[in-house]
Amino acid sequence: MSDETERDFRERIRRSFARQGAMRTIGAELMRIEQGMVEIEMPFSESLTQQHGLLHAGIISTALDAAGTYAAYTLIDADASLLTIEFKVNLLSPGRGERFLFRGEVTKPGTTIIVFDGRGYAISQEAPAKLIASISGSMMVVRGRQGIQD
Repeated sequence: MSDETERDFRERIRRSFARQGAMRTIGAELMRIEQGMVEIEMPFSESLTQQHGLLHAGIISTALDAAGTYAAYTLIDADASLLTIEFKVNLLSPGRGERFLFRGEVTKPGTTIIVFDGRGYAISQEAPAKLIASISGSMMVVRGRQGIQD
């Protein structure tokens, strides 16, 4: 992959991410974009918790799905887009931390379907990063569909 192509996919992902109201709402930021891998971080916010004060499972799932989707975006043509077609999240530990890191990685690239996996971590100053969730999912590559473009 040429330097120009690599810059192009990074810039395309940054533009797309900036248009996501959901990511703004949860305070998520793109932290790392590599071919086949993306990391998103977000701070803890009480407004995103469930009744026990833990990060809500829906927020964890949303961030993991976004990380996997953008990891897949690094591998598709500029004229294509992606839609999630399925995912499964395993919640492994309570979502308790000062910040959260969500990493998505492409497991199986494809021209029509892309499979991804991801991990979510709780980060705090007192302890090492703790694995709180994992995801496996798949994306459909979309081309030429009205209203769905990058």
